[in-house]
Amino acid sequence: MSRKGIAAAGNLIIDYVKTVDTYPKKGNLSTVLSIEKSVGGGPVNCLVDLAQMDSQIPLQAIGVVGNDSDGEYIIDYLKKYNIDTGMICKDDSKNTSFTDVMNEQTGERTFFHYRGANAVLGPQHFDFSKINADILYIGYILLLDTLDSEDKEYGTVMARVLAEAQSHNLKTLIDVVSENSQRFSKIVPPSLKYTNYCVINEVEASMISGIPARDEEDINCENIKDICTKLFEMGVNDLVVIHCPEAGFAMDKSGNFYMQPSIELPPGYIKGKVGAGDAFCAGIMYSIYKGWDYNYSLEFASAAAVCCLSEANATDGMKSVETIREMITKMPKRKL
Repeated sequence: MSRKGIAAAGNLIIDYVKTVDTYPKKGNLSTVLSIEKSVGGGPVNCLVDLAQMDSQIPLQAIGVVGNDSDGEYIIDYLKKYNIDTGMICKDDSKNTSFTDVMNEQTGERTFFHYRGANAVLGPQHFDFSKINADILYIGYILLLDTLDSEDKEYGTVMARVLAEAQSHNLKTLIDVVSENSQRFSKIVPPSLKYTNYCVINEVEASMISGIPARDEEDINCENIKDICTKLFEMGVNDLVVIHCPEAGFAMDKSGNFYMQPSIELPPGYIKGKVGAGDAFCAGIMYSIYKGWDYNYSLEFASAAAVCCLSEANATDGMKSVETIREMITKMPKRKL
């Protein structure tokens, strides 16, 4: 089979984005100012972002939804962007996963998540004879119960799936959910040995590596470099990318380290931060797909994330590749 596209597997989610006047303390009330239903989850966000960047890339979704209206909503939405949904399975025993996204007017958000059908996604749902791609994205580790479960040979079922993907000549890319738990050190490392590209934020990177990414509030660039080195020691094959509000960082397998400051945004620009990390990840995937150098890849991914910040939901703000590249030349960068 001649591969030429990008496939994305994992969390298929309905986001109910609820903008609130303020986030209440326990037992208190706040006002919901607006409600918006949209698609969410790493695979959906990344694929829809990629489709809006460049409509010519073959894109494929892999996952499980419930046999319900929300599942149909996700499938229909993906089809609008000509994304192949043939490997999305419907499960009669589970409802489609959803997240209540409580979006404050400052752009900060809090998530209440129902795992639902995503919890049953397993090796049986990956038919590699039907995956027509160069790159396979899987996310989010720590939010896919079956894939996160123990495997005696590989450590986790996720690691087994990634290893099989590599055996079918797919380049693998992983993303991790941000959560406050001790599961990082147990569940994430087994997958790193079968990961070509690890794309995560600074909080996740610190949790996995055990190295702090910040001094007080400021990002510690030297520590980020040490974290990248540690992640390669833990098994990452080709590239580590770490993103944070201040900058994007990368290290390749030869130990070359790259850093690009984020774009400086005008006051009031940010309407929501939902999906910004996925937009950055989509930008990195597109850059890898195109074979761009890593410094420019970080610039492009940062500009893609900026597009996302312009709308309240995860994907409506994304722009074409041409517009994103123009943003890189016209918008000022932060000073680190």
